[in-house]
Amino acid sequence: MKLNRRSFISAIFVLGTALTVAMPASAQSLGKDYTLVNPAQATDDANKIEVVEFFSYGCSHCSEFHPLISAWATKLPADVTFKRIPITFGRAAWANIAKLYYTLEITGDLAKLDGEVFKAIHNDRVNLFDDKGLLEWVGKKGVDMKKFTDTFNSFGVASMVKRGDQLAQGYRITGVPAIGVNGKYMVGDMGFNEKLAVTNQLIAKARAEKPGKK
Repeated sequence: MKLNRRSFISAIFVLGTALTVAMPASAQSLGKDYTLVNPAQATDDANKIEVVEFFSYGCSHCSEFHPLISAWATKLPADVTFKRIPITFGRAAWANIAKLYYTLEITGDLAKLDGEVFKAIHNDRVNLFDDKGLLEWVGKKGVDMKKFTDTFNSFGVASMVKRGDQLAQGYRITGVPAIGVNGKYMVGDMGFNEKLAVTNQLIAKARAEKPGKK
């Protein structure tokens, strides 16, 4: 097969594009692929590498990202922990759905309804931003409403929402979805697959920085 000039240029273009897409998986550029968190934030377990996803059920991009990052999280190695932080940006409506996340987590209904919440808001246009609409929707999902309501209105859940927003401020979160790694690094703004590829590389970087590692 002969490679004419047009085919050669096309091949170079395709190769260049492929290399550009693949680059975050093999290298990280400070200021582009990731930034430093200053000051570094405390993690829950110093023996683990902590990955945090900041999100909101009210964010359409978070809804699109959810299936990808959920599948990714199931394959993390044993020395990595993953947690999600619903944040509010000071919006009362987003505070309600942050409370919804923590309540479902505490009552044990999160696995069943996590994806359903995104679907209700972004596909079915259900109003989960006020108590009335939220409680009506949850009541149709087979949840123990006494347990749910008591938890939803508890001081503990309100404190968790406040703590989540404080952590977001510490990481200097300006938009979601956003990923922080081990209290030290923030993954840059890029496509979803590239974001996860860079996260993997930052996990490896954090692992190499552990005491005793070279």
